[in-house]
Amino acid sequence: MTKPIVDQTLQVLDQRSRDIFRLIVESYLRDGEPLGSRNLSRLLPTQLSPATVRNVMSDLESLGLIYSPHVSAGRLPTQQGLRFFVDAFMEIGDLSEDERQVIEAQVKAAGRSQSLEHLLTEASQMLSGLSRGAGLVVAAKTEAPLKHIEFIQLEPQKALAVLVSQNGDVENRVIDLPAGVTASQLIEASNYLNAHIRGRTLAEARAEMERLKEETRAALDTLSQSLVEQGLAVWAGQDSDVPARLIVRGRANLLENVRAQADIEMLRHLFQDLETKEALIQLLALAEEGPGVRIFIGSENKLFSLSGSSLVVAPYHDQESRIIGALGIIGPTRLNYARIVPMVDYTAQLIGRLLR
Repeated sequence: MTKPIVDQTLQVLDQRSRDIFRLIVESYLRDGEPLGSRNLSRLLPTQLSPATVRNVMSDLESLGLIYSPHVSAGRLPTQQGLRFFVDAFMEIGDLSEDERQVIEAQVKAAGRSQSLEHLLTEASQMLSGLSRGAGLVVAAKTEAPLKHIEFIQLEPQKALAVLVSQNGDVENRVIDLPAGVTASQLIEASNYLNAHIRGRTLAEARAEMERLKEETRAALDTLSQSLVEQGLAVWAGQDSDVPARLIVRGRANLLENVRAQADIEMLRHLFQDLETKEALIQLLALAEEGPGVRIFIGSENKLFSLSGSSLVVAPYHDQESRIIGALGIIGPTRLNYARIVPMVDYTAQLIGRLLR
């Protein structure tokens, strides 16, 4: 909700309407269950009859803030109501010192591995464990300088091409070998590539090898030349148009509160969405739209609208303060937003510091 709409809605709600609305939302976030007028009347700070409470609930329903899932049932907040609650009433808590220490210890321990992939995977796993949702990290593909390339023969005409970046990332691809390639030719091709690619990005390395094409022909035999060309070309294939990679941990947590076939179908949509290239592009775009933590509730998030999930996401930055990725938590709409927002924010700050 925009601020003017939030302010307009607040103006039409008196104190007892606000109290009843807050109790309905807080009960939903805590238990996931509808709250009825009789129980509400017992929880209110001022004594109201169940009939009066029902009248107030009817007004809140007409504003689109709550709804009744079943006839004669209590009320639950709508997605619009949850957004209004988050914008108008929610007080963002701060992490306890113990929580800060746990997050810091796990992130720093992962950072010591020198592998960005390991750091981000551990961050995703940690967010999942702390939130009981699914932790996700989006890492923009960066052109890290290369350190080493190696060919490992698997079969007479198959080899594993191993590419190591200076930031510790390792990528493996299986390539086809020309007939008759020997172990010494694999070593020769590796040595030639390593002499020219070290310290260059993949794009720079390709440009350099193109520039040295004539020299390569003079220095290597035909089979070794073919290996040199394949050694870089294999990384120009199917992933070249994907701007990022997505790491998700804790999907099983999302299954814990599934109660109906419809919920299973919604989760199926979510898991499918998480596998698409569009998910990566949109998640990066979401992170780049704002400097801090952002909350998307249900259908507000077009990416996961069919699953009815909520997303809390924050960007992280490199040493030049550029946004290079995002991390967050995805789960049901009854996420504990007040607790999760500072958790995501602090983790994003730590990741950014480690990358500087």
